[in-house]
Amino acid sequence: MACRAGCGACCIAPSISSPIPGMPQGKPAGVRCIQLDENNLCRLFNDPTRPAVCQRFDYDPDLCGSDREEAVKNIMVLEAAT
Repeated sequence: MACRAGCGACCIAPSISSPIPGMPQGKPAGVRCIQLDENNLCRLFNDPTRPAVCQRFDYDPDLCGSDREEAVKNIMVLEAAT
């Protein structure tokens, strides 16, 4: 299965320590990435400047759950545990 279009949970819930265009210090957990558009789609998708950590995110039914809210909750639980 593929990512849910418009979810954006992986662009909000986790902290990202590597630089992101427009966010040179990365981003803390729970903060919306500056590259996430109003439709919750990544502006850098398929762009070579997209951070490697972001490229590694992929749909996983256990992590992403049944909807966006569940995905955010699941990722935040993992974030808190690390």
